[in-house]
Amino acid sequence: MAIDLNTGSGTGNSKIKNSFGLAVAQMGPVHLNDSRVAVVARLLEMMREAASRGAKMVVFPELALTTFFPRYWMDDAEVNARFFEPSMPSAETQPLFDLAAQLKIGFYLGYAELTADGHRFNTSVLVDENAKIVARYRKIHLPGHSDHKPDAPFQHLEKKYFEVGNEGFGVTDMLGTRIGQCLCNDRRWPETYRVMSLQSARIVVLGYNTPSWNIHWSEPPHLRMFHHLLSLQANAYQNGLWVAAAAKCGAEDGFHMIGGSAIVAPTGEIVAQAQSEDDEVIFSNCDLGLGETFLQHVFNFAKHRRPEHYKLITERTGAGEPLSASALKTTQPQE
Repeated sequence: MAIDLNTGSGTGNSKIKNSFGLAVAQMGPVHLNDSRVAVVARLLEMMREAASRGAKMVVFPELALTTFFPRYWMDDAEVNARFFEPSMPSAETQPLFDLAAQLKIGFYLGYAELTADGHRFNTSVLVDENAKIVARYRKIHLPGHSDHKPDAPFQHLEKKYFEVGNEGFGVTDMLGTRIGQCLCNDRRWPETYRVMSLQSARIVVLGYNTPSWNIHWSEPPHLRMFHHLLSLQANAYQNGLWVAAAAKCGAEDGFHMIGGSAIVAPTGEIVAQAQSEDDEVIFSNCDLGLGETFLQHVFNFAKHRRPEHYKLITERTGAGEPLSASALKTTQPQE
């Protein structure tokens, strides 16, 4: 039975406890020739809608200010000039910060970051209700390739245009709760959520740009959406988290990306989901106490986790030979 978070139906509660208004602002296509000013105007409109619905925070997509440029093979000078942000906020994005301060609403924004010393990251920031950047995240799980694949229908060049994030998975005290952030492919990796849940995150927010077609093998397109939602739902449940995911989707200059922006409860249930591939705001009043129930009982980390048996997770990046019986012996922790 799906939970109605506005009534408490399905939880045994008569009303919401510790309610948090959370909005996700899905974006339709952003084309190569769309200006920053035009894109920011779309974000401003959705921020206003989110605030009008009672949101304390709105989540925007990955690379929200530009088209998904890693699909194109270009030289570095052109990419830097057209798609990267040397500062945040910039003159073009300042109106977004100004409106957030006026409406007293926090937000998450994904963009391409160019540092002062020339490093490039796929980045997101958390901005509080006073329009102050309180946290930054740089994408860690970069998909795709760095070489030119002229026979592919499009490129997926995140490994060419971005460096692996160097600041880890942090969690930030913000808007009266603890919020973690990640980006796109990070959502598919269970370590992403567990590291943040171990820091007492209660909400994880993320943006994504996911092509509908896989250039590496013939994957049925419907599986792209299935695996996207499966990743959100399983990890929300197994970590006692609310997860909010914002897509940039639809056909950007003919290249299609999936939608499916969603808000997922710690039960693993989808409580709000976008129905279009256009600009669309979805919203839920999230009961943050719902996650606490799971973390006290089913997933009580302090009581039930046995990290002494999980060492391969950090010792190996790829699969290897089975461990010997002697190697598997570990000292049991004291209860």
